[in-house]
Amino acid sequence: VATLRRIGSGAAADGQPWPERHQLPGRCLQLADADCALAGLRVVAELMLAAERTRQNGAPEEYLGDRVMEGLKMACVALTAQATERLHVRE
Repeated sequence: VATLRRIGSGAAADGQPWPERHQLPGRCLQLADADCALAGLRVVAELMLAAERTRQNGAPEEYLGDRVMEGLKMACVALTAQATERLHVRE
């Protein structure tokens, strides 16, 4: 429950509130959301890289398959869109 409350109050990818105190609270939440999305994007990109290396150098049965790769690419698109949306300043 405490973790969920920290997430709801603007926890960034490291689970801590956004550190810049001169930002408005809403902006801190946006930056924390973008930080989490970018951390997720990195994980998905690393999975895609590992899968591609397995496809090139591993046994055929180790490859994740085209549908999984497509899902990982779609996750990259969604996470990028989330980070982009949260970083835009609304006036």
